[in-house]
Amino acid sequence: MIQTWSRGVADDGMAEAILVELQEVIRRHPWWQARARLTIALLEQQGVHPPARVLDAGCGWGVTLERLEHQRYQVDGLDVSRQALERLDREGRTLIEADLTRDVPNHVQPYDAVLALDVIEHLDDDQGALARLAKLVAPGGILIVSVPALPDLFSEFDAIQGHRRRYTPETLRAAFEGTGLEIESIRWWCGMMVNVLRRQRTRPRSRPGEPPEATYRRYLKVPPWPISSALRMAFAIENQRTRQGFGIKGTSLIALARRPGPKKASNERHSRL
Repeated sequence: MIQTWSRGVADDGMAEAILVELQEVIRRHPWWQARARLTIALLEQQGVHPPARVLDAGCGWGVTLERLEHQRYQVDGLDVSRQALERLDREGRTLIEADLTRDVPNHVQPYDAVLALDVIEHLDDDQGALARLAKLVAPGGILIVSVPALPDLFSEFDAIQGHRRRYTPETLRAAFEGTGLEIESIRWWCGMMVNVLRRQRTRPRSRPGEPPEATYRRYLKVPPWPISSALRMAFAIENQRTRQGFGIKGTSLIALARRPGPKKASNERHSRL
């Protein structure tokens, strides 16, 4: 079921064709799979356990959404792209069409956790989007935000995805000012990819006249086995480092911010187990 809070233009953030036509490629890609696994680990680390209510804002291709469902969270998916949501729609699943540049409804029951995974870098007003998302976090609840890091890595790949910027820990922290959320930690993720992205800057892969989804697909090509298997193992190590707070400078930053207030009793009980 798809609810509508507000409507926007999906192409303003990312070419909608990328969301629609590359769904199956993304769902198999080790980077998105690793980020989904890391998200689950961070939720558990923060005491947010099933059947807690979670909002996946910017659910896009549905990789994290489906993993949350598999772990038995009560999860709703939100995205500005109606076409992307229609591809994810199925019986028993709650999806929300909404534009994060517009106010959220006042009547929405807040969530134990809200996720904005690689979302705010697509928006001109990242601070405004975080303030709106903060309203959806229950007292004591958590907002997990991931963003691309290191402005000097900005490349054609960022431009194709509709990125306005890449972040430093300082600029990410500044985006939370005035939102009412308290940042608990900002962590690096994916240090192994820094040099890969540096090389990408000097080797553009676009071809004259081709649509953005074709170029994007070329960037996402995964090396064959056994390199692909080694890549998945490397992501597992990166996830462990980030979960423990030991991640070194990487291509992503992850902020964990809490809304002041008492946690729900059910989450407190789980966190003590």
